[in-house]
Amino acid sequence: QVQLVESGGGLVQAGDSLRLSCAASGRTFSSYVMGWFRQPPGKEREFVAAISWSSGRTVYTDSVKGRFTISRDNAKNTVYLQMNSLKTEDTAVYYCAAGYLGGLRASGYEYWGQGTQVTVSS
Repeated sequence: QVQLVESGGGLVQAGDSLRLSCAASGRTFSSYVMGWFRQPPGKEREFVAAISWSSGRTVYTDSVKGRFTISRDNAKNTVYLQMNSLKTEDTAVYYCAAGYLGGLRASGYEYWGQGTQVTVSS
């Protein structure tokens, strides 16, 4: 029923910026937490950032704090991840997720997008 579609991924050089978008279908996200996860090649999926749709409260993993910014657009039902000062270690498939509980673990999210590839070259 609920669909999440990521966009904005691509190939960039270290130090560049990129903005990811997550478009959510439906109008039932007011009580949800929206999160971004990523999976580097050969590694497990890891938490990146999250935002409460209702309150706007945000949380970030330490490795991206100060470089990445998560935001929301209520009118468009869209969540963004602005990524600045990209590093090669940011290379991964990035996934958008929505859940009632949210948090730092994937188990807190019920709906997932298909993912978008972000590749940072040196």
